[in-house]
Amino acid sequence: MNDPFELLGVEPKFALDLADLENRHRELSRVLHPDRHVGAPASERRMALSRAIEVNQAFRVLRDPVRRAEALLARRGVRIEEGRDKPADPLLLMELLELGESISDARRARDRIAIERKFSELKARESASVSALGAALEAGEGGDAGAERAVKEIGMLRFTRRLLDEAALALDELE
Repeated sequence: MNDPFELLGVEPKFALDLADLENRHRELSRVLHPDRHVGAPASERRMALSRAIEVNQAFRVLRDPVRRAEALLARRGVRIEEGRDKPADPLLLMELLELGESISDARRARDRIAIERKFSELKARESASVSALGAALEAGEGGDAGAERAVKEIGMLRFTRRLLDEAALALDELE
């Protein structure tokens, strides 16, 4: 995929105004919508459809903090290798693993209050992780140190999101 920032015509930064991003996406989608190209030659219709698909993909990338961070890192020439995005701090990883186990225990016990408490704790961790990721990318930290810190935060955020999904599923099961 092409650079999502360029495709949507937004500044390449982590702290995007999501409402502006959505408006830009909507504007481009309206212009590229297949209904606007009904009478056009087939090649032009295919081109508009292809561009609309790219714009939708770019929007999905930029509205998600993890994928947006990956796009920013890719602009710097940093690719995240499989396994490299794991949370680096063993104590923090152990804490998250224990949190996952406590969600599983509460799920088996059908303890909605405990699951809701863990879900809230994970949402706070997710928010803190997004902030830390933004700081690593935006604080003027160039070079390997900033990129390495961002990669670690991406790993933390992914792990936290998996646990959030598990907690959300447990809550859904209790409804």
